[in-house]
Amino acid sequence: MPKVYLLLGGNLGDRTLYLQQARESINQQVGTLTHSSKVYETAAWGKTEQPNFLNQVLEVQTELPPEQVLQSINQIEQELGRVRHEHWGARVIDIDILFYDDLVQQTQRLIIPHPQLHLRRFTLLPLAELAPELEHPVLHTSINQLLQACPDELEVWEFEG
Repeated sequence: MPKVYLLLGGNLGDRTLYLQQARESINQQVGTLTHSSKVYETAAWGKTEQPNFLNQVLEVQTELPPEQVLQSINQIEQELGRVRHEHWGARVIDIDILFYDDLVQQTQRLIIPHPQLHLRRFTLLPLAELAPELEHPVLHTSINQLLQACPDELEVWEFEG
């Protein structure tokens, strides 16, 4: 069964509740949640004048093909109240596919692995907690190595909530 790594994030409302609801919905609609990282907090990336984000990486075993995973996580975002106003804007929940096994795919709707993951400390830190030796199928570098070389200097810390 394929292994998918998903990144959850949000910075509006009850952030921990939205992460919890997203985890539960993913476990019901996408596949079996096998591991989850700690929850991390970071200042907003990209569009910086907004509340801090909480982020978490999940490892999920799924029988769904990648496009159906995308459709399911988009539906979960919508069910939890996500409204897409602007790129990198504030949101109650965001769910990104980081990896789907070692699949490399690029379509108009879906790019796997996530094209920005190696540039984002808030993604790499929780991912390294779950899969430090996982090799990026395009960059042929481990998650730990990507984290060490990450140019992002935004501070990421464990959420104490």
